[in-house]
Amino acid sequence: MDTVSAERRSEIMSRVRGAHTAPELAVRRLIHGLGYRFRLHRRDLPGRPDLVFPGRHKVIFVHGCFWHRHRRCALARMPKSRVEFWRLKLEGNAKRDDRNERALRRAGWGVMSIWECQTRDIARLAGRIGRFLDA
Repeated sequence: MDTVSAERRSEIMSRVRGAHTAPELAVRRLIHGLGYRFRLHRRDLPGRPDLVFPGRHKVIFVHGCFWHRHRRCALARMPKSRVEFWRLKLEGNAKRDDRNERALRRAGWGVMSIWECQTRDIARLAGRIGRFLDA
């Protein structure tokens, strides 16, 4: 059972952002600090990738572990109320992510996904990003 009223839950959920989230901003700061330049949220690409590197033909998505169903991650737990609604919603998000990634790869783009929980180890993430962008 939900511990807050429907009105309060609606207020909380209305504040959830789709872009410029804390994990995304952390990744952007890191990548900029590494000397790479990028474009944000290009609408002409499938899934509107969070970071686009046009000259390298690569994109990066920064996914929230809960919203995009990061497997075996504690942050991706299923809510205890309205389970069927959330199951359908979150599975739909994951399927859409897969479709967008396949479409980008078919179009010749390199795709990297960074999970919210991976932004905690910045040094490791920096190495992974550098290898992806320089490959």
